[in-house]
Amino acid sequence: MGAGCWLLLASLAATSRAKAFGRCQLAHLLQREGLDGYRGYSLADWLCMAFYESNFDTATKSINADSSTNFGIFQINNRLWCTDERSPSENLCRVACADLLTSDITDDIICAKRIVRRPQGMDAWEDWAMHCKGRDLSEWLEGCDL
Repeated sequence: MGAGCWLLLASLAATSRAKAFGRCQLAHLLQREGLDGYRGYSLADWLCMAFYESNFDTATKSINADSSTNFGIFQINNRLWCTDERSPSENLCRVACADLLTSDITDDIICAKRIVRRPQGMDAWEDWAMHCKGRDLSEWLEGCDL
Protein backbone atom coordinates (compact mmCIF):
# COMPACT_ATOMS: atom_id res chain seq x y z
CA MET A 1 0.00 0.00 0.00
CA GLY A 2 1.40 3.42 -0.96
CA ALA A 3 2.16 6.24 1.44
CA GLY A 4 -0.83 8.20 0.13
CA CYS A 5 -3.23 5.38 1.01
CA TRP A 6 -1.81 5.08 4.53
CA LEU A 7 -2.15 8.81 5.01
CA LEU A 8 -5.78 8.71 3.84
CA LEU A 9 -6.59 5.80 6.16
CA ALA A 10 -4.90 7.54 9.10
CA SER A 11 -6.86 10.75 8.50
CA LEU A 12 -10.16 8.86 8.23
CA ALA A 13 -9.45 7.04 11.49
CA ALA A 14 -8.57 10.31 13.20
CA THR A 15 -11.83 11.99 12.17
CA SER A 16 -13.94 9.14 13.52
CA ARG A 17 -12.32 9.08 16.96
CA ALA A 18 -14.02 10.57 19.97
CA LYS A 19 -12.96 13.96 21.25
CA ALA A 20 -13.02 15.83 24.53
CA PHE A 21 -13.60 19.47 23.65
CA GLY A 22 -12.33 22.45 25.56
CA ARG A 23 -15.08 24.78 26.80
CA CYS A 24 -14.23 27.69 24.49
CA GLN A 25 -13.50 25.38 21.56
CA LEU A 26 -16.99 23.91 21.92
CA ALA A 27 -18.51 27.38 22.39
CA HIS A 28 -17.07 28.54 19.07
CA LEU A 29 -18.28 25.40 17.29
CA LEU A 30 -21.80 25.60 18.73
CA GLN A 31 -21.99 29.28 17.85
CA ARG A 32 -20.92 28.54 14.25
CA GLU A 33 -23.62 25.85 14.08
CA GLY A 34 -26.35 28.29 15.10
CA LEU A 35 -27.11 27.14 18.64
CA ASP A 36 -26.74 30.58 20.27
CA GLY A 37 -30.33 31.72 20.67
CA TYR A 38 -31.77 28.60 19.05
CA ARG A 39 -35.34 28.23 20.32
CA GLY A 40 -34.56 30.86 22.96
CA TYR A 41 -31.64 29.02 24.54
CA SER A 42 -28.31 30.78 24.91
CA LEU A 43 -24.92 29.42 23.98
CA ALA A 44 -24.24 29.24 27.73
CA ASP A 45 -27.30 26.96 28.16
CA TRP A 46 -25.88 24.56 25.58
CA LEU A 47 -22.40 24.60 27.13
CA CYS A 48 -23.73 24.07 30.64
CA MET A 49 -25.89 21.18 29.47
CA ALA A 50 -23.05 19.53 27.51
CA PHE A 51 -20.72 19.86 30.49
CA TYR A 52 -23.10 18.22 32.95
CA GLU A 53 -24.18 15.57 30.45
CA SER A 54 -20.76 14.53 29.13
CA ASN A 55 -18.00 16.82 30.41
CA PHE A 56 -17.68 17.90 26.73
CA ASP A 57 -16.57 14.37 25.74
CA THR A 58 -18.06 12.85 22.60
CA ALA A 59 -17.20 9.30 23.76
CA THR A 60 -19.53 9.47 26.76
CA LYS A 61 -22.02 6.63 26.93
CA SER A 62 -24.25 5.96 29.93
CA ILE A 63 -26.88 3.36 30.76
CA ASN A 64 -30.09 4.50 32.44
CA ALA A 65 -32.22 2.73 35.04
CA ASP A 66 -34.69 1.75 32.28
CA SER A 67 -31.81 0.04 30.38
CA SER A 68 -31.81 2.65 27.64
CA THR A 69 -28.47 4.22 26.73
CA ASN A 70 -27.40 7.84 26.23
CA PHE A 71 -24.73 8.67 23.65
CA GLY A 72 -22.27 11.44 22.94
CA ILE A 73 -21.65 14.99 23.97
CA PHE A 74 -25.39 15.72 24.49
CA GLN A 75 -26.24 12.23 25.84
CA ILE A 76 -28.89 11.48 23.22
CA ASN A 77 -31.05 8.51 24.16
CA ASN A 78 -31.47 5.37 22.05
CA ARG A 79 -35.06 4.82 23.11
CA LEU A 80 -36.36 7.71 20.96
CA TRP A 81 -33.62 9.51 19.11
CA CYS A 82 -30.99 7.15 17.68
CA THR A 83 -30.70 3.50 16.79
CA ASP A 84 -28.29 0.84 17.96
CA GLU A 85 -28.12 -2.93 17.81
CA ARG A 86 -29.33 -3.41 21.40
CA SER A 87 -32.74 -1.77 21.57
CA PRO A 88 -35.72 -0.97 19.38
CA SER A 89 -35.98 2.76 18.76
CA GLU A 90 -38.22 5.30 17.09
CA ASN A 91 -34.94 6.82 15.79
CA LEU A 92 -36.51 10.26 15.44
CA CYS A 93 -33.13 11.76 14.49
CA ARG A 94 -32.48 9.13 11.83
CA VAL A 95 -28.96 8.53 13.12
CA ALA A 96 -26.96 5.56 14.34
CA CYS A 97 -26.14 5.98 18.04
CA ALA A 98 -22.49 5.06 17.31
CA ASP A 99 -22.26 8.14 15.06
CA LEU A 100 -22.93 10.29 18.14
CA LEU A 101 -19.68 9.09 19.71
CA THR A 102 -17.29 10.58 17.14
CA SER A 103 -15.36 13.85 17.03
CA ASP A 104 -17.69 15.18 14.32
CA ILE A 105 -20.67 16.44 16.31
CA THR A 106 -22.68 17.70 13.35
CA ASP A 107 -25.23 14.90 13.71
CA ASP A 108 -25.36 15.44 17.48
CA ILE A 109 -26.19 19.13 16.92
CA ILE A 110 -28.85 18.35 14.31
CA CYS A 111 -30.45 15.85 16.69
CA ALA A 112 -30.23 18.21 19.70
CA LYS A 113 -32.01 20.88 17.66
CA ARG A 114 -34.75 18.38 16.87
CA ILE A 115 -35.07 17.44 20.56
CA VAL A 116 -35.29 21.06 21.72
CA ARG A 117 -38.04 21.81 19.17
CA ARG A 118 -40.39 19.56 21.10
CA PRO A 119 -42.59 21.11 23.81
CA GLN A 120 -40.26 20.01 26.61
CA GLY A 121 -37.40 22.04 25.13
CA MET A 122 -34.14 21.75 27.05
CA ASP A 123 -36.02 20.27 30.00
CA ALA A 124 -35.56 17.02 28.05
CA TRP A 125 -32.07 17.02 29.59
CA GLU A 126 -32.46 16.45 33.34
CA ASP A 127 -28.94 17.70 34.02
CA TRP A 128 -29.72 21.00 32.29
CA ALA A 129 -32.92 21.39 34.34
CA MET A 130 -31.05 20.58 37.56
CA HIS A 131 -27.81 22.53 37.07
CA CYS A 132 -28.41 25.22 34.45
CA LYS A 133 -32.04 26.27 34.13
CA GLY A 134 -32.81 29.71 35.53
CA ARG A 135 -29.23 30.36 36.64
CA ASP A 136 -26.66 32.96 35.69
CA LEU A 137 -24.61 31.07 33.14
CA SER A 138 -22.31 33.89 32.05
CA GLU A 139 -19.28 32.07 33.47
CA TRP A 140 -19.60 29.45 30.70
CA LEU A 141 -18.58 32.04 28.08
CA GLU A 142 -15.90 33.87 30.07
CA GLY A 143 -12.63 34.22 28.20
CA CYS A 144 -13.93 32.56 25.05
CA ASP A 145 -13.58 35.66 22.85
CA LEU A 146 -16.92 35.24 21.11
